[in-house]
Amino acid sequence: MTSDLDIIIAGGGRVGFQTAEILADRGHDVTIIERDDRIVSDIADQWIATVIQGDATNPDIIEQAGLERADVIAALTGETGLNLAVCLAAAELTPDIRTVARIDRTGGESYTRFVDAVVFPERAGSRVAANEIIGSDVQTLADVTGNLDIMLIRVADDAPAAGKPLSNVRFPEGTLVVSDANGERIARADTILTPGSSYVVAVEPAVVDEVMHLMRG
Repeated sequence: MTSDLDIIIAGGGRVGFQTAEILADRGHDVTIIERDDRIVSDIADQWIATVIQGDATNPDIIEQAGLERADVIAALTGETGLNLAVCLAAAELTPDIRTVARIDRTGGESYTRFVDAVVFPERAGSRVAANEIIGSDVQTLADVTGNLDIMLIRVADDAPAAGKPLSNVRFPEGTLVVSDANGERIARADTILTPGSSYVVAVEPAVVDEVMHLMRG
């Protein structure tokens, strides 16, 4: 995809509006479809995107939003069923468009049979909250797929792995140390796990505790 996309967002509530703000700040053209006239009025006052009032499941409305030229449609209302309906309608009308649906629970990967991508904002919000609570020593950066996490972990002074080269630490299967100290290079067998330094680590959920013990003690 290019860096300057034409994007339709169905749903101008908290998630839809904040997503539109970020995309607009990055230079993309955003059109929001929202059926609540009060929300439409609020968004219009912000001047971040073109706003169309109406039901995004109505093909006439999404066509009015410029579906034929859009690169992506993201259905971000609080209703999973509605979001899927919007994406399915858009894909039927414009087969090449990328479709993104917000879901309201985990396990939504099964929906990728019908849309190109799913988003679960509540999980992302929980991740941010957990990071703030734990502090800077351990942070979950992203889910790559399913429950696999990418984490930034600072090695504690008294951790079992502290001061050892990567080749000498018996990490469990399901672990991949990605970066060297503070993310300067890709980790290698001779990468030293220096106390006080942080490393990017991909971790499967079943071995998180063991990895934490090795790096945090």
